[in-house]
Amino acid sequence: MNKREKGAQKEEQVCACLLSRGVKIVERNFRNRQGEIDVIGYDGGYLVFFEVKYRSGKSRGSAAEAVGFAKQRKICRVADYYRVIHHCPEDTPIRFDVVAVDGEEMNWIKGAFDYII
Repeated sequence: MNKREKGAQKEEQVCACLLSRGVKIVERNFRNRQGEIDVIGYDGGYLVFFEVKYRSGKSRGSAAEAVGFAKQRKICRVADYYRVIHHCPEDTPIRFDVVAVDGEEMNWIKGAFDYII
């Protein structure tokens, strides 16, 4: 299994886990020219933009560490676009979560980062 296939497999597992925890997934792999958001869904009253990051080992750091400032800013830009084209009300509460998968260990980090202008 190549790297892309392994990543897709882990993303499937993450989505199954999110669904089992009550998340209503509304979009997967949402893209525009600025980037991609892996999973978009509702958790409670929040519209949540999920970044799924997988690392098979610790040699390049943890999966959570791989979601740095530049990646966070890119996710925020794509989230802005999503909210515009889907006519999300301005007062819709949003959250940016990271689901970090290190080997077989999954860690859902709610509110992993704040909106970046």
